Amino acid sequence: MLRVWFGNKDSAVYNTSVFFKNRYEDKWITDPFAIKVIKDIDQSDVIDANVISSPVLGNISPLQLSGGVKALILMKNMPGKIFNASNCGDNCAKWILELGKTQTFTINLLHVMDFGKEEFEIRILNDKKLIAHDMQEFLDAGVRYLREEIL
Repeated sequence: MLRVWFGNKDSAVYNTSVFFKNRYEDKWITDPFAIKVIKDIDQSDVIDANVISSPVLGNISPLQLSGGVKALILMKNMPGKIFNASNCGDNCAKWILELGKTQTFTINLLHVMDFGKEEFEIRILNDKKLIAHDMQEFLDAGVRYLREEIL
């Protein structure tokens, strides 16, 4: 299940690019999930663990992937860590939900990410009893807890 903490979280990883650079493993890049995410988000093809073919940049290393792709790969492979998903665009939201169907992990958000019109289950950790089932419930929680963060 996907769990979300709205606002700053001391234990969260905020600089996913630096964290990725120092922690990723070659096998993560050739994992079917990573291949799909790299294709969808960065419109690039995985050639092997060290080479990705980008239509814009040519052949690149995994270190040159977008921040959103790096964050998604980290979420998949390090579910015990909390990653700041505000580094991701809304185009990553469907992949975050997809991961939440098969594993339990936590992200923190400093904004209200758009998870779309379909129903979902996201546990809001600011209030452990709250599970958002759609964007309206998620938006209500986000506004409430992010407002508290600001004040």
